[in-house]
Amino acid sequence: MPALDIKEIREILPHRYPFLLVDRIVEMDSERIVGIKNVTANEPFFNGHFPDFPVMPGVLIVEAMAQAAGVLVLKNIDDRESKLVLLVAIENARFRKPVVPGDTLRLEMKVIKRKASVAKMAGIATVDGQVVAEAEVMCKLADKEVSQPAEVV
Repeated sequence: MPALDIKEIREILPHRYPFLLVDRIVEMDSERIVGIKNVTANEPFFNGHFPDFPVMPGVLIVEAMAQAAGVLVLKNIDDRESKLVLLVAIENARFRKPVVPGDTLRLEMKVIKRKASVAKMAGIATVDGQVVAEAEVMCKLADKEVSQPAEVV
């Protein structure tokens, strides 16, 4: 039984297809979260990255890690409907092995530091127990604001 299913994740994160990159949360406590991304051949990015050798872009692996981190940050905030978790920094990103269609990407994020509106987390992405990527991400909690597009002069 997952800690959170896709319906519950969608209630927490604002992301939607094709950019929601976490399918379920299997473990979670106040300082750690483990998410799952099932990588399928139908992912839109595989059409161009690369047609004859489909590989999940590393930046999207880090985005999936950041989304799992965002679930952890937002999960226990009472007014989360009025908040966004913004990715503000990526450090020490390393990509060890390609992620391909059929892989199940396991995203484990741990809190390194947390302040009122900022969290720094270290993460490891694995497939079948093998590390495919690792990174540290910093996320900032921000208020959702309804903004108007800049006026073109």
